[in-house]
Amino acid sequence: MSSYLSINNIEVIYDHVILVLKGVSLEVPEGGIVALLGANGAGKTTTLKAISNLLRAERGEVTKGSIEFRGQRVDQSTPNDLVKGGVIQVMEGRHCFAHLTIEENLLTGAYTRSQSRAELKQSLEKVYGYFPRLKQRRASQAGYTSGGEQQMTAIGRALMAGPQMILLDEPSMGLAPQIVEEIFEIVRDLNVREKVSILLAEQNTMVALRYADFGYILENGRVVMEGKADELRDNEDVKEFYLGLSSQGRKSFRDIKHYRRRKRWLA
Repeated sequence: MSSYLSINNIEVIYDHVILVLKGVSLEVPEGGIVALLGANGAGKTTTLKAISNLLRAERGEVTKGSIEFRGQRVDQSTPNDLVKGGVIQVMEGRHCFAHLTIEENLLTGAYTRSQSRAELKQSLEKVYGYFPRLKQRRASQAGYTSGGEQQMTAIGRALMAGPQMILLDEPSMGLAPQIVEEIFEIVRDLNVREKVSILLAEQNTMVALRYADFGYILENGRVVMEGKADELRDNEDVKEFYLGLSSQGRKSFRDIKHYRRRKRWLA
């Protein structure tokens, strides 16, 4: 699979002084699901916002490196141009317009597309096909629906924009395990049936690696490990770091690697 989205050695600085990302590089192939993993504060959301050009609103900027989508530099594009180009971000925290109904929320996703009423109806029916629960709740105010329904609405709204790539930020946050599984199943379905490429930032490592093809692990703004999802899932360091399967308590990746190196030297 060819590289669809390419992040090349980017640095991100906030407020002109705080270095948040340090030389991050990653690739998302066309039609792939790639997981961006790491603890809270590792730089996952910043990476997604760097791609979708939402950093400036938070006094952040990409100061080095480049970001390309389908072979074109996009790091200087406006967020609106990126959406029109097919790159849609679903923010963490299930951003919905609380006072609008679910259906009205979904329709806001289509604002960049000039569609006839019949085409719009078709797009809505497609979203309801993936999210039957939203069809049942279509007239409910989004603010009064469950966390899972709000997350489905946020993803459905992205789908209404006709995406080629979805940047999905922490879809499992605050949701019950059963709902998380349901949402990930739908994400995989979208990937397969709609051919949407997906970059997924997620703290729930083991769930993300079950659905992704490839993963990158961030720690303190750097990529410390990358590999095929099944290899990362079986990797002892990943298990030790993320599942706390260590006798000394939670350690950083650097500690683990240093410890393993010392063990080899002393052997």
